[in-house]
Amino acid sequence: MAKMTIQDKLALLSDAAKYDASCASSGTTKRGSRDGKGLGSTTGSGICHAYAPDGRCISLLKILMTNYCVYDCAYCINRVSSNVPRARFTVEEVVWLTIEFYRRNYIEGLFLSSGIVKSSDYTMEEMVRIAEKLRADGFRGYIHLKTIPEASPELIERAGLSADRLSINVELPTDASVRAYAPEKDPAGIRDAMGKVRLTKEDYAEKSFTGRRRGKFAPAGQSTQMIVGADAADDADILGTANKLYGAYGLKRVYYSAFSPIPDASAVLPLVDPPLMREHRLYQADWLLRFYDFGLDEIITRDNGGMLDLDVDPKLAWALANRDRFPVDVNRAAKEDLLRVPGFGTKIVQRILSSRRNGALALEDIRRMGGRIKQASSFVVARGHTPGQMLDGANLRARFVKPQQMELF
Repeated sequence: MAKMTIQDKLALLSDAAKYDASCASSGTTKRGSRDGKGLGSTTGSGICHAYAPDGRCISLLKILMTNYCVYDCAYCINRVSSNVPRARFTVEEVVWLTIEFYRRNYIEGLFLSSGIVKSSDYTMEEMVRIAEKLRADGFRGYIHLKTIPEASPELIERAGLSADRLSINVELPTDASVRAYAPEKDPAGIRDAMGKVRLTKEDYAEKSFTGRRRGKFAPAGQSTQMIVGADAADDADILGTANKLYGAYGLKRVYYSAFSPIPDASAVLPLVDPPLMREHRLYQADWLLRFYDFGLDEIITRDNGGMLDLDVDPKLAWALANRDRFPVDVNRAAKEDLLRVPGFGTKIVQRILSSRRNGALALEDIRRMGGRIKQASSFVVARGHTPGQMLDGANLRARFVKPQQMELF
């Protein structure tokens, strides 16, 4: 068998990394250097891989260190029983690839994950060495490490001192599902590791008696990922778990990854893809929880089977079910009421609050600010506009649903 080139490894291990959705670089700033030397910055241009929540287009080299793995998680293409080609980067190869891609302005940083080889500590040590060597070589770009829950606290601490973001996947929405499909993983152990990351980050943020902080530990925080559709969990289960994780561990993001049947799939998993629209609605609902002051019970209840409406976004679904809260007067309403209007994002609401000091706003004024008037007009009063009977119409929902709603797969 011919020896694999670094290009062969890159093709195989970048493709294997596509199943991990936990990939964004918001919340970090450029790492400075006293002598003004160093490589690149996190705000350069490059190939677009994803969009950060703040709207920036980001580019990351997203790879696995190896797709060998001693675990046998049913949903993972790289599980030990899977019949797939295997490859493994050395520490030096990942460092070289990252810096060479960075010099050419192809990427803004590195997202590094890995299968488990030999042991959790052995694998985590290799990943940490990559991050530490990159920093020692002057790399100031973004680094996201997928940490291993079973790794020692010392290794996790070293990881956070070199990486901008750490992530530990909870894998599935419920403990029962993790035990069923990933029996070698311990849900309580995963949460314990997430808690230790939070405590370590808080410890580094505290000032010493001299008034100085110990250093920067994972300045972009930690994130996690849940697979959607591989088990029987409904959207209420998924969002309920996410809500608890945000509160308990101060996560920056929970990522939702729609399950797709993988090559050489396990017989215990479904063979039908869940609609990608479900994943999209979960992200929208997650946004309402984090930035719009919606309560979980407002977004989803067991009354509708615990599932989000696929035809309309969660905020619009809430507005249609709570018409007594509308119309909202854009020239008088409080911020919290404006945030409930379909078609109004946080930036639009802030612009409305600032602009209406100078005079009453019409729908056209809000359109110029970027508001989605087609959705909002049925729920607001503005200068020269009232929704009239539109808000009470039996066909109001039909105005927002296309006759043949396009399903994304």
